Amino acid sequence: MNNKEKKVQCQKLWANNKYLVLSHSSKIYLEIRTYLKQEEVSLSKVSELINQAISLPEDKGQVTNALHHVWGYFKKYATKEEKDHFFEMIEEYHNNKYKKEDLINEVKYLLKKYPNRYLEESTFINGGQDETLAWRTNIKTTKATTFRST
Repeated sequence: MNNKEKKVQCQKLWANNKYLVLSHSSKIYLEIRTYLKQEEVSLSKVSELINQAISLPEDKGQVTNALHHVWGYFKKYATKEEKDHFFEMIEEYHNNKYKKEDLINEVKYLLKKYPNRYLEESTFINGGQDETLAWRTNIKTTKATTFRST
């Protein structure tokens, strides 16, 4: 495989896992971004860094940071009520009223209403080969509505 093909594979792996990595470590997130700017890259190195990030314990600040990035995909489409609810959930997550799985379910609810292929392919949202919220807990998208205010 030539270098260009390796780079494309690494970028695809990164695209699928960047919010998962960000939800664990902004430091490793930046390290991968910097690494991928190099001329020669290796899929095993990117995988190693992803695995290093996901092995870290949950950090609510990191999860919140990733969710703020994810929100960017909805901000032009979501209603004020949806925005207020989403950010209220994040605030309540810090007060232990919600778990991160609840927040992922809310993102899934928003994705049903406002589809986005890039986010739908994110391991942070919908699982994949790496350990993720969705994969680990086998969450159903419809559960999100139970956390929505009426």
